[in-house]
Amino acid sequence: MNERPYHPPSGLAMLAALALALLANVAAYFILPGLPMAGLWVLLNALATLALLVMLCGFFTVQPNNGVVVQLFGRYVGTARDPGLKWANPFYSKNAISLRVRNFESSKLKVNDLEGSPIEIAAVVVWQVHDTAEAVFQVDDYENFVHVQSEAALRQMATSYPYDGHDGAGANDQIALRSHATEINQHLKVEIQERLGAAGVTVLEARISHLAYAPEIAQAMLQRQQAAAIIAARSRIVEGAVSMVHMALEQLDHAGKIQLDEERKAAMVSNLLVVLCGERGTQPVVNTGTLHH
Repeated sequence: MNERPYHPPSGLAMLAALALALLANVAAYFILPGLPMAGLWVLLNALATLALLVMLCGFFTVQPNNGVVVQLFGRYVGTARDPGLKWANPFYSKNAISLRVRNFESSKLKVNDLEGSPIEIAAVVVWQVHDTAEAVFQVDDYENFVHVQSEAALRQMATSYPYDGHDGAGANDQIALRSHATEINQHLKVEIQERLGAAGVTVLEARISHLAYAPEIAQAMLQRQQAAAIIAARSRIVEGAVSMVHMALEQLDHAGKIQLDEERKAAMVSNLLVVLCGERGTQPVVNTGTLHH
């Protein structure tokens, strides 16, 4: 069932008309007793008074950026969206639905990522009702439906990716929860929209608001990240040290002042690498002999 527009008459014009009718109805009570068959006319006037009072129940207000779903004895009539004071059949039931943009933040969910590691994840969903008929008639409680289905979609999405990417070839191409926020948020938005489309809801934005390893493995994962950082730093240091040693040997050969055999070059390389790659400051040793002794 899709939304149908409903344009009720202006409430101000109807209010003026009913006010005049009520004044005439009250005045008739003073005029009718002097007419023939006064009892019958008074009875008819009383019925008219009752009808006018019932018609007063037809007034309702449409707030800005709201929709009012109108039904007649269970039959959907339409949705009034024009703001202001309106009047409709007094027997119409009216259900106001907000069309404003709303936020929903899920609770912290504990799920397993693609690799089976337990993680904690939460998300913020920005949504809006675009079809009031579907929101009212397709689901029992559309607000609760948004909450439940958003968390279900978040669980489904979290199990599709690892928490963090691996080092090595192709690591940059692997989508991970921690390192690819844009892709993850887009996937989450699509996943939620597929579930909420039947309720007349549009998902404007979905993004991860909390992401962490579960407490029981957080310490172990921290040590793993620290180890990976140390390995990366060591690799960079060794790469720079080898480059510096190569440059030193080339400059010595180019100057031609010192001729080193292969054994001395190996010793020099070893000493330079120890100096450049060592964690602690080196202790100099003064050689008072010859180059070979």
